[in-house]
Amino acid sequence: MKYRTRTYYTDSQKALMWERWKQGQTLHQIAGMFDRHHGSIRQILAETGGIRPPERRRSSLALTLAEREEISRAMVAGFSIRAIATILERAPSTVSREIKRNGGQGCYRATRADQAAWDRAHRPKLCKLAENRALARIVADKLQLQWSPEQIAGWLKHTYPSDETCHVSHETIYRSLFIQARGALKKELLQHLRRTRGMRRSRHYTQKTDIHGRIVDAVSISERPATAEDRAVPGHWEGDLLFGSSNSQIATLVERQTRYVMLVKLTGKDTETVVDALVKNARKLPQELYKSLTWDRGSEMSGHKQFTLATDIKVYFCDPQNPWQRGTNENTNGLLRQYLPKGIDVSTYSQAKLNALARRLNERPRKTLNFQTPAEMFNQTVASTG
Repeated sequence: MKYRTRTYYTDSQKALMWERWKQGQTLHQIAGMFDRHHGSIRQILAETGGIRPPERRRSSLALTLAEREEISRAMVAGFSIRAIATILERAPSTVSREIKRNGGQGCYRATRADQAAWDRAHRPKLCKLAENRALARIVADKLQLQWSPEQIAGWLKHTYPSDETCHVSHETIYRSLFIQARGALKKELLQHLRRTRGMRRSRHYTQKTDIHGRIVDAVSISERPATAEDRAVPGHWEGDLLFGSSNSQIATLVERQTRYVMLVKLTGKDTETVVDALVKNARKLPQELYKSLTWDRGSEMSGHKQFTLATDIKVYFCDPQNPWQRGTNENTNGLLRQYLPKGIDVSTYSQAKLNALARRLNERPRKTLNFQTPAEMFNQTVASTG
C-alpha cells in the first residue's frame, strides 16, 4: 500500500500563498503553483480562518541572542549578576529572571534560552470580545439579526459614543468569527453573515453577462438628472428582479438617497406582469418620493412606456453589461440574499411577508448613512414632504 507523503511548506512559500489568497486566487490556482493538491493549501489557510496571521517580531525591549551569549560568557568567567547587568546596561532584575527561567547558574545556555523566550512569546493575547463577554453577547445578538460586523461596530459607536468599553472594530468581529481559537464568538454565527463561506476571502467583483433583449426607446442612464446622480434629493429609485428557484422572482426597489427598500411580489416575469405590479406599488407613494426609476436592460421592462404613462415616473436604463451603474440596488440584492438565499422558491412569499423582510433590512444601520437606518432617513423625508 502506497502512502502519500506529508506536504511541508517553507515560510517563503506560505507568504506567497497568503499573497495570492489576498489577490483573490482560488485554492486550486494557488495549489497549481506548487504542483500540490488544493487540500494542503486549504489546511494552512483554514488554521486562521483565511486571515493572514501577523508576522512575528521580537520586541525591541527583549534580550537579544548576542546579549544572552554575553550573559553566558560572563557567568563562566564568574561575574556577578549586577556586574553582568552593568555590562549590558540592563536592570539586575532582568538578568536575574533570565537566568532563573532558563536553567539557573549551572545550566544556562544562550541559544536554548533565546529559543525558549521566542516560544513563550507565542502565547495568544485575549481579544476584546473574549475579555468583555457582555459586549460579545451584544455582538452575537446583532449578528443573529443579520447585521454585518461593520454595521454592528458603527451602531455601537453611535449608540455609546462616550463608552469605549462598548466599542469594537468590525475587523475584530470578523477575526473572532473566523479564528475560533480566540474563543469569543461561536462558529454557528457565521451562517448569519451576508456570505457564509467558512474562510475569509478578499473582495472580488463580478459582473452580469448581458443576455437581455433590446429595449425599444430606452433612455440611457447618462440622461438621468444630476440631482439623481449625486443623491441630492430623494425620490430616485433603482430596481431589478431577484430570482429564486422554480422560475420564481420578485422585484426589488431601493431609493438612492435613503437606501430605503421595497419588495414587490410578482406572479411572472413577462413585461405586462412586472409593469402592472410596479405601477400598483408606485401608487403607494406621493410623486415627490418617486420621480425616476433606473433599471437594468432586462426584457421585463420593455413595457417601460406604459409604466411612465400610468405613473408619470421616468425610467432610465443602464448601459449594456454595466449593472454596476445601479450599484445601490446591486448591493441591496446582495444583502437580501441573507433572507432569500439562492435556490429558495420566492413565489411562496406573500406580499405581507416580503414587506416584513423589507422592514428588517430597512431597520439595519448603514455605514453610508452614518449608521442611521434607511427607515429613519425615509421617515424624515416623508415628514418633510408631508
